[in-house]
Amino acid sequence: MSTVVTAEPDAGAPQGPAGVAGGKGTRRGKPVLGGSKYSQKQLWFGALAWVIAIVFVAPYIEMAITALRPKDELTSDGYVPSKFEWANFVDVWDKSTLGDNLKVSLLVAGMSTLLVLVVSLPAAYYTARKRFRGRGVFLMLVLVTQMFQPTSLLVGLYREFYILDLLDSYWALVLVNGAFNLAFSVWILTAYFSAIPVELEEAAMIDGASRLGALRRVTLPLAMPGIVTAVIFTFIAAWNEFTVALVLVTTPDKQPLTVGINSFLGAYRVEWQYLFAGSVVAIVPVVILFAYIEKHVVSGLTAGSVK
Repeated sequence: MSTVVTAEPDAGAPQGPAGVAGGKGTRRGKPVLGGSKYSQKQLWFGALAWVIAIVFVAPYIEMAITALRPKDELTSDGYVPSKFEWANFVDVWDKSTLGDNLKVSLLVAGMSTLLVLVVSLPAAYYTARKRFRGRGVFLMLVLVTQMFQPTSLLVGLYREFYILDLLDSYWALVLVNGAFNLAFSVWILTAYFSAIPVELEEAAMIDGASRLGALRRVTLPLAMPGIVTAVIFTFIAAWNEFTVALVLVTTPDKQPLTVGINSFLGAYRVEWQYLFAGSVVAIVPVVILFAYIEKHVVSGLTAGSVK
């Protein structure tokens, strides 16, 4: 009769899930829920995040569904229409100047953003690196200009562009949007440049780089999150601007998209399907901008920091 000898596992050997030596175990002190690596607290926070996300996304879903509703179901109680009228997105281009309005919005928002960057980058860099007399007053004035709204200055702006013969032109919108977004860009870029150690630039210049070369190769990559923030803020502010464009530009095909969409609001009838279809088109460029620029935010956090 044979005797089966059972060996006791070594106390120092790692124990597996079934108590077998050499297996991979779980960390002590980490609660495990249902075999998952996530704790109960993490799952609750994840569920809460999903609920908040659904609340914020729901209006956009409703906007997209209404844009696809047939005309006879615009006032129906059902959340989802019986069929999706994809022709609404085709008709909205044929029955309005939406295509021209989209081009104007892209031109105005892009040119305004470029103008703001060209002016604010050197201004913010000089303000961050030089301690000149009146620096604090200058930054305070930059901040105070954020208190003024274009709406309160419409009469003066209209008179000014009338004298300059720039009414009903793209340049009027570019200059106004650039001017009113310049202060924020200078302020935030000054903070980012000030947070970058000047020793990094000095080390680059010791290695033979010029001041401009050190700025381009070291400082700008490190300040990329601030630059991206300025770009996003300026582009979206110029893209969403409505009041100034409504007053300064009167020709339908020269108006931006925000004013062009307003043409679907009539005195006696509102074409909701075209209004929401135009709204869906209006948010696409902003979504593309965020999708393209998000990776530059992450790469800008570490680029140029390692020599």
